Amino acid sequence: MKIKSLLFKFINLLLGKLNLSLVKKKSLLDFYLYNYSSYEEYKNTQIFHNKRKINAVWADEKTLSIIANILHEKFSENKKIFGICHGSRNGFEQNYLMKISNKIDAFGTDISPTANDYENSIQWDFHNINEKWINSKDFVYTNSLDQSWQPKVAIQTWLSQLKKDGILIVEHTDAHGSDGTSKMDPFGARPTSLPYIFTMWFGTQISIEHQFDYKSNNNRKAWLFIIKKNQENVKILSN
Repeated sequence: MKIKSLLFKFINLLLGKLNLSLVKKKSLLDFYLYNYSSYEEYKNTQIFHNKRKINAVWADEKTLSIIANILHEKFSENKKIFGICHGSRNGFEQNYLMKISNKIDAFGTDISPTANDYENSIQWDFHNINEKWINSKDFVYTNSLDQSWQPKVAIQTWLSQLKKDGILIVEHTDAHGSDGTSKMDPFGARPTSLPYIFTMWFGTQISIEHQFDYKSNNNRKAWLFIIKKNQENVKILSN
């Protein structure tokens, strides 16, 4: 692999003089989904990498502060703003949001049993329906759509957890593109393609806004897609 990488760089160095470059096929795609042999393979892979990266935090204080401001503006009349942070690994997301705002009350989920070791976190596969959460949350936030093996199902599940006026906030960066997909991160999409992808899946059942800024921990450009449901039960349109 090292030789292949060096050869790739050398060829691009030569092509650069012609204003050309080699790119991976996947990088030309708007989105890509890795295919697992079974759910067990997916689950075991996610748990393995969760434990391996348990102290790594993708979420950053700057982006979470922007999210808190969005929630305060949207739910200014609420005494409390209730939400879920999906795929929160060691619980940083929900605990930071509650740290900077006494109006926000949230818990996090992760597929790995290690979630149970962290404050305000529970073990849960975010694709799965929990009847207690249906139509009960003001917001759902995630930066882990890239870790979904069934992204359409995940989005549908998250939307079902929202109250009528609730919002789903999906954080996505250029690091989550098609060329970044792998067995560890099965779903990848260009951030600028996500509104098209979401509406392809759900049509006019949803409305989408977005804003972006640069993350404080890695300087990646982060898009925040703010999704509202236009009807109580949102169905997947595209298979």
